[in-house]
Amino acid sequence: MDKGSPVIDAGVVDFAMSYRKEIMNDQGLCLQVYSKIGDKDTEILRFDCFDQAPHYHYGPENHNIRLHNDKTTMGGSSLGWTLNQIRNNLPEMVRRSGYEDLATSLETTPVGKSTLAELESVSRTMAQEGRRTVHHMMPEMVDGDKIEVGNLKFGLEYRHLPNINDEGMAIHVLADIADHEVELLAFDCFKGAPHYHYGPRNQDVRIYWDVTTSGETLAWTLNQFKEGNLPDMIRRAGYPSIADLVDEKLIQEKMPEIEARSWELVALNNKAPVNDGKKTKAQLIEELESLREQVAAL
Repeated sequence: MDKGSPVIDAGVVDFAMSYRKEIMNDQGLCLQVYSKIGDKDTEILRFDCFDQAPHYHYGPENHNIRLHNDKTTMGGSSLGWTLNQIRNNLPEMVRRSGYEDLATSLETTPVGKSTLAELESVSRTMAQEGRRTVHHMMPEMVDGDKIEVGNLKFGLEYRHLPNINDEGMAIHVLADIADHEVELLAFDCFKGAPHYHYGPRNQDVRIYWDVTTSGETLAWTLNQFKEGNLPDMIRRAGYPSIADLVDEKLIQEKMPEIEARSWELVALNNKAPVNDGKKTKAQLIEELESLREQVAAL
């Protein structure tokens, strides 16, 4: 991949950074270690400090050994783990990447403390400010289409998106957190690019349906609610305390109302086009035949 920006000069190596949010089901800071190998600016190490699948590469332009972090044991964020490795293990990691001479140079002349402090400051700021989130304003929701179910609310809305030439039914799963209404999950059952979000205002994990395997996406969404998968989905979105208080029995009692209104909104927004009162050719032929029969009977 391309060298990120900004770049911090650390002597025999450079640190390049970019925030990657083009990956729909993940996002995070990418921190690259570069150095001149011969006449070529070469990527020595790459740390992809992602939310869902953090990993790192030894020698991306050499043998490219890719290893995944264990989020359970790495002790904090993947960015924090990465900065710790750069402070304490950089020469050895460079050596494993296949650059012995560079590793020796880093042992002889380590990266300075002020440079490491700058790297931490810039990288943490980028990780915070670069985060992709989605705030669905629900402008097309009709009064009464936000259905309260215990500690949750289901916002039902048929969305029209002329800027991307798409439309479809949307279900927003909401909860009040610290006196603010927060969207926990969003299901955009669009005709063109149907997808759903885990934690739109949190980590915004966006997953596109494979309609070949999922079938009709609104039906799939409603089935998740009916089959009791909502608490686990809310936990994955990053709200375990909300998930623990979900009233599953009450959800099942409300499902007929949620389901009926969802399909009603789909039907209301997908009516057959009106032909301005003009009769179709088939209707005219049918009427003509009826008149002929009436004339013949005279």
